[in-house]
Amino acid sequence: MPGPKQPARIYVPPKSAMQSGRGRTQGWALEFEPGERKRIDPLMGWAGSGDTQGQVRLHFETREQAIAYAEANGLDYAVEEPAPHRIRPKSYAENFRFGRTENWTH
Repeated sequence: MPGPKQPARIYVPPKSAMQSGRGRTQGWALEFEPGERKRIDPLMGWAGSGDTQGQVRLHFETREQAIAYAEANGLDYAVEEPAPHRIRPKSYAENFRFGRTENWTH
């Protein structure tokens, strides 16, 4: 007997705190929403649940591939569009600009 359908979310995973650049941040992930609350194990004190779908994260190269997978498998899904990434050009000379309002740190 199959359990209730869990909605999935399709999103662009953020870069880790150990990354400084944008490399290896392309791609999309499909992840299921939690099916039940986590509970504390009385013996070890670890948090866990019986929801095995919460452990599944699928990676795709494009948004269309992730949507096609979800539709082919009959999954309810929501797509979260990434916020636009704006690069502000700056130069080293900006640190010494006349009239600079911020403190200079070295």
